[in-house]
Amino acid sequence: MQLIWFRNDLRVHDNTALTAALEQGPTIALFLLSPAQWQAHDDAPAKVDFRLRNLQALAAELQQLKVPLLIRTADHWASAPEVLAQLCGQFRIKQVHVNEEYGVDEAARDEAVARRLAEQGTGFRACLDQLLFRPGALLTRSGSYFKVFSQFRKACLQQLRLAPPRCLPRPQSQPALTIDSDPLPTSVAGYAFADESLRALWPVGEAVARQRLELFAEDHLHDYAERRDLPAEPGTSQLSPYLTTGVLSPRQCLHAALMSNQGEFDSGNVGVTTWVDELLWREFYKHILAGYPRVSRHRAFRPHTEAVPWRDAPDELMAWQQGRTGFPLIDAAMRQLLATGWMHNRLRMVVAMFLSKNLLIDWREGERYFMRRLIDGDLAANNGGWQWSASTGTDAVPWFRLFNPITQSQRFDPQGRFIKYWLPELRELDRRDIHDPSPFSRTMCDYPAPIIDLADSRARALAAFRNLPPAGSGLN
Repeated sequence: MQLIWFRNDLRVHDNTALTAALEQGPTIALFLLSPAQWQAHDDAPAKVDFRLRNLQALAAELQQLKVPLLIRTADHWASAPEVLAQLCGQFRIKQVHVNEEYGVDEAARDEAVARRLAEQGTGFRACLDQLLFRPGALLTRSGSYFKVFSQFRKACLQQLRLAPPRCLPRPQSQPALTIDSDPLPTSVAGYAFADESLRALWPVGEAVARQRLELFAEDHLHDYAERRDLPAEPGTSQLSPYLTTGVLSPRQCLHAALMSNQGEFDSGNVGVTTWVDELLWREFYKHILAGYPRVSRHRAFRPHTEAVPWRDAPDELMAWQQGRTGFPLIDAAMRQLLATGWMHNRLRMVVAMFLSKNLLIDWREGERYFMRRLIDGDLAANNGGWQWSASTGTDAVPWFRLFNPITQSQRFDPQGRFIKYWLPELRELDRRDIHDPSPFSRTMCDYPAPIIDLADSRARALAAFRNLPPAGSGLN
């Protein structure tokens, strides 16, 4: 008997471990509930709810394949080895199949499980699935992980041209087993249900995810480069929750892009090539996570930036979290996050830079808050984005660069449509005032005054970074 252990790979199409298990013989499936571990990782209630709803959809797909789905609990991953060992002993499992995961805790969990299973003669097979390339497969000439995205991208494209990854078909159904599936959880301890309005924004299941991918590729991919930075436009794919939970694979996304661009990775339609680059940024940060484990431990990628004199400013942090900083684009973005569990990518950079530089509040406060709110919270992408914005990460924005939230608003939401949607108190303002409401308009609209002076905060941030010890000074 084979066991497929599902984690963040809740699909049957193009699932490497599931296909491998079924090729080896009769297969049963497992999903572990680990609410205490999810809380330790700051998984958002919306993300956990999305995961459990997709588990329901996966169960229906597995039922068609005649693969029973068992549910077990390992509140913390420290107990996972014994839970797996008991289950494998009960069902005489010859081999456990998983798709690789790359955080420090995930890697330690899998190593511990593999050791425990080996004690009783059960195999443990880890498959490449959530990435196009296994970490360590693409290295610099000196044998190290890439730290610069453009170089990583070049290496990826060279390999992809030589051997484009193929998508695995849906497996064939196996003969029925005399094992019943377990009842599925609809909630777990410590997590509240997502409200129905949020659930409606994010329907679940492979069919939905693949349909969204297809519609994006047909209707929006070719003008992605022009529209992706405009938060009032439907210019982004909004597929990130499905990728994070593994309802879609990166291979499926890449194939959809290639199908609409005559098979070209980096030529042809600029919208397609720009979106492929975004898929590769996601890949890049996963490789960074594997190659430089300190970023999994709340450490800056650039050690010397640990000396930044971050401010303890709880009132300003709360104003940022609640969307009442007095800067309309910042506040609209944060309210979008609160209401939907998602934020437009351009705005993630803007609000992250505002917190880490204008407010000079530790980027880790923002990273943690995002994870506790995002339905698509992914350790590698979230950490990579925050450290990029805070100039503490690999290939990050230069320390002296700050996005001005007013000019960003004027450039990317020129009519104020996004702002007016999320800040209805400003909807009567014209396109001139909406980006920086005058004192009169603020009084009339009951909108807060700015919590900082942009020029002063810029000078403060530049001084803080300018006075850091040089990189390589031995700070750790």
